Amino acid sequence: MAEAHLTPIEVGLTAAIVAVEGDEPRILVAADAKSEIRAGLPFGPFDPLSHRTFEIGLRAWVTAQTALSVGYVEQLYTFGDRGRHAHPGDTSPHMISVGYLALTRMCDDAAALRAAGATFEPWYRFFPWEDWRETRPAILDEVLPLLDHWAKSGKPEPQRPLGRKERLRHCFGVGGSPWDEEKVLDRYEVLYEAGLVEEARRDGREAVVPRGKIPKLGEPMRFDHRRIVATAIARLRAKLKYRPVVFELLPDEFTLTELQRTVEAISGRLLHKQNFRRLVETAALVEPTGETSTTTGGRPAALFRFRREVVQERPAPGLRLGGRS
Repeated sequence: MAEAHLTPIEVGLTAAIVAVEGDEPRILVAADAKSEIRAGLPFGPFDPLSHRTFEIGLRAWVTAQTALSVGYVEQLYTFGDRGRHAHPGDTSPHMISVGYLALTRMCDDAAALRAAGATFEPWYRFFPWEDWRETRPAILDEVLPLLDHWAKSGKPEPQRPLGRKERLRHCFGVGGSPWDEEKVLDRYEVLYEAGLVEEARRDGREAVVPRGKIPKLGEPMRFDHRRIVATAIARLRAKLKYRPVVFELLPDEFTLTELQRTVEAISGRLLHKQNFRRLVETAALVEPTGETSTTTGGRPAALFRFRREVVQERPAPGLRLGGRS
């Protein structure tokens, strides 16, 4: 009996590290001089001899590659598609990547980040169709006709519960369906399957139309890192509603306007000011410090802090967001 060929497997650790600066949500990008694609996430292999746990290994790689020590960390998903960086006949180890979401506040020592070859980049640079704060993103006018062509040209996919037309309607809010800000990964996967994002071309996926007719759909990232970031954004947007994670991105003291703008930056949509403040008050997530801030240049604004006791008071202390303003 012929001996079966065994493909070696390596376990990698990849971090999507999020911070907010002003009104801009940012993702930490680590440099790699060996790659033609500029943007990539901090990552490295899990070493069972040096790393007692995956999280310890992740934190070690992040510090080594970015000079940053992160606080809040949670595991996202395990990514194992063969298309990460494989080619026909490739016998190199297959990389399984364990993705993590990490939250931090903007680093005061930007020089240390730059020296390590790392920068915080606006995440809407990679996902321009996800920012609805000002208006409906104009790029959708270019991409939706291409996706409509993809939906109509596809064969039935028995392994999927929804057909292409249904997926397009649910993911991109067409045909009268609402836009769901949490479906970030679903939208990226549809764009990838249609061959419209650069990563699909790199992985050898055929495009639904000639590539010369495809607009630039955000900046690509190395390996499957943009898929990991999409997963992180979706997780964070969902988590805002039932966990007080937004306070990991804010300073210890903040105004209610700063809190609202941070939530809007993450969720990609505007919120009604009075409704938002009523929601914060009802949720009892913050308490006044008794101090005020004049940094806005207008009337002094009251400063607040996160009321940590709320975590023990109820199981799901988050911000159940309402509609747009």
